Order: sequence, then structure tokens, then C-alpha cells
Amino acid sequence: MKLGGIKLHHCKNTEDSQSTVLPLPAKVRIPMSMHIGAPCKPLVKKSDIVTVGQKIGDTDAFMSAPIHSSVSGKVTNISDYRMSSGNICKIIEIETDGKQTICPDIQSPDLNNKESFIKAIRESGLTGMGGASFPAHIKLNPKQNIDTLCINAAECEPYITSDYRQMVEAPEEVIDGILNILKFLSIPKCIIGIESNKPKAIELLTQKAEPYSQIKVLTLPCTYPQGAEKVLIYNALGRIVMEGQLPADQGVIVMNVSSAAFVSRYLKTGMPMISRIITVDGDDVIGKKCNITVPIGTPVIDVLNFAECDLDRAERLLYGGPMMGVSIRDVNDPVIKSNNAILAFKKFNKKNASPKPTACIHCGSCIKACPFHLIPPDIAHAYKQKDLQALNDLKVNLCMNCGCCTYVCPAKRPVAETNQFAKAFVTSMNKK
Repeated sequence: MKLGGIKLHHCKNTEDSQSTVLPLPAKVRIPMSMHIGAPCKPLVKKSDIVTVGQKIGDTDAFMSAPIHSSVSGKVTNISDYRMSSGNICKIIEIETDGKQTICPDIQSPDLNNKESFIKAIRESGLTGMGGASFPAHIKLNPKQNIDTLCINAAECEPYITSDYRQMVEAPEEVIDGILNILKFLSIPKCIIGIESNKPKAIELLTQKAEPYSQIKVLTLPCTYPQGAEKVLIYNALGRIVMEGQLPADQGVIVMNVSSAAFVSRYLKTGMPMISRIITVDGDDVIGKKCNITVPIGTPVIDVLNFAECDLDRAERLLYGGPMMGVSIRDVNDPVIKSNNAILAFKKFNKKNASPKPTACIHCGSCIKACPFHLIPPDIAHAYKQKDLQALNDLKVNLCMNCGCCTYVCPAKRPVAETNQFAKAFVTSMNKK
């Protein structure tokens, strides 16, 4: 069986842009929720002095990850913050002192078994760097037996090259992180999946992995959404993750390539997740398209100013890529752990405005494009009728909102959006 998908213009304008470090912002705003699960509670109060790597948020909840300060300075405010999901959490504002004083508690973890490794990963604050925000210590500690670690290095969204820069600038970090995960979790093998449009990354990682028979680099076709977990697992291993299953149910752990590299850095230095590489790109409103290492909590406006963005013309701002990215509602909103890109596009005018949707012509393009061969027209009809049984039969919960259906729809209908409304309806009804 061949999975669906689409071909996209990759627009990898920054693939040859060496990552640089963003100048230290005057302040950072660090939300207490940057992960799937329960938000953290602030461990500091207004007027406290904090240092780089100091834990400033945590919780006893199972599904969560601690949060650390990316700067040294003074806590100037703790307030409520509305996240892109609509939920509210606390946000800690820190005025930087310019010294970047390292927290005295920072030291590389002492590891001697799986339990100490999992504990260290939790203390690192690592959450999925590919956008899913799943706490890494939970992903790496499933109850199921795991036979394969699958490293997601596809980076199939247009524009984004932050993972690519990690691979070509420090491939040894990727391999070292993988080796540690394999060792402490007793996983026998690893597959690194990379799209074929990244030959330099394929070459470098193949060279670095050559001494290790348990690590193989797999070249993947350039088909979006190649980097989706279920798609990657099927194309790399031929295994199907069924509805309601996790990758671990098929004996697989999927981890983003930058996450694996972070594991290497953390185990050597003890410095938790306080920064990440992001791509800044878009159309001609971005004067300096680049890859930059940004402290967590940095206001988006600081990043855009560094990239010489023409804010007078920039109207469409996104966290992430154009297919699955999230709109940035305020340029003072912060960069968080899951952000791998900030994209900016100019204002629409009458000539390039999106056309209004028209009636579905039943061409089947959306069905062909869907990675899982879902039937969006039937889903839309069932949702309109509020037919719970039909939506369950149509497997609407398999939809991952990749946007392929909307992208190919000649009638310009909000197909993916309707699917998400249908999923939310099913969730709400199943809770009753």
C-alpha cells in the first residue's frame, strides 16, 4: 500500500545559512506551558534574581516537563498568558542583566542505568523539537518493548532548515545522542530518515554512522508529510500505527533529529533546554533570511528585527511552516521550545487575495492527497449532520491536520479546518 501525500515547493532559502546567535534580548517572557500536558507552576516570584539554566517552573503532574531560565537577570512580572491553543498559563518575564551568569547547579548528569537516564532527560526539560511538544522523558520510557529508534530528519515543511543546519553543522551530536539513547534504553537499532533533497546531510550522517552497525541512514522521497510519525514509520519500517495506537505499540520510538542532538549536549554539559535554532524566512518582507539560535522566551519582535523584517508590510506571521504552522497573534509573544521557524509574509491585496470557496465538485483530489486515504467530503457531510457514528466509521481521528487536502482543493474549501471541527465534535461527544 502506498500512502498519499503531495509534492511541494520546498523554498529552502536558508539551507546554506550558517546558524548564528541572536544578540541577547532586553527581556524574555517564558510561559509555564511549552509541552503537551499540565502547565508548570512558577518556582520564582517577582523581583527574584535568576541565572541561566535555573529551574523556574515545575509540577508533580505526570505529563509535563520542567522549565528553565534562558537568561540571567531579574524577574519583573508573573502574569497570565493566553497560548495559541486558547488555554491560559502563567508567564514569567525576566529583564536580562547582560551577564549570562550560569546557574551553580548546572553539571553533567551522573548516569549508570535506564532510570538515571530517564530522570536526567526529565530534568533537562526536553520536549519534542519537531513541533509536537511531547515530554521526551515520557516518550523515551514506554511500557512496550522497543526494537527501533526512528530519527525524524525529514524536515518536509517548506522554508524550514533548522534541523538541516543541525545535521550539517554538528552531525556528531546527532550520532552521539542516538548512541546514548540506544545504550540506556537497550534499543538494538536506529534508522535516521532524511528526505532526498538533503544530500549533504545524508552524506555527513552516513559517514558519522559508518562505525556503528546499529545505525542506518535511510533516504526518503520528497513527499509531504514525510515527517509525520505514522508516515515515517510506515516508509521506514513498513509498520502501520493503527487508530488509537502510539508508535511504541509498533515497537518504535520516533524522535526529532534536533532532539537527539540536544540529548548529546545535555549529557555532556548539564545545560537544560534554554535555546534552540530557528529558521526565519518568508517572502521579500524578510531582509535577512537566516537560521539563528534564540533563547527560549525571546519576543518574536526581537527575532524579526534581527532578520530585518519590514513590519509595515508583514501581515502574515507564523510559528512553524506554511502547512501546519500557527499564526502569531502578537509580535511580543515569545519563542517557545517547539518553535522551529518564524515566517513572515506581506499583506494581501485585491490581486493576490485568496479566492472565496465554492461548492465541492467531488473531484477526489483531497482523498488522493490524504496520507491515510481519508474521505474529507464524507467527513464534512457527517459533521454537518452531527453524525457521530459516521465520523467514527470514517476514522476522522486519524486526521493529523497536515493540510494536504486544503492545499489541493480546486474549490478552495477549508477542508482541513472542517476535519478539525469534526474531530473536536467527536472528542466532545465521546466524553459525554
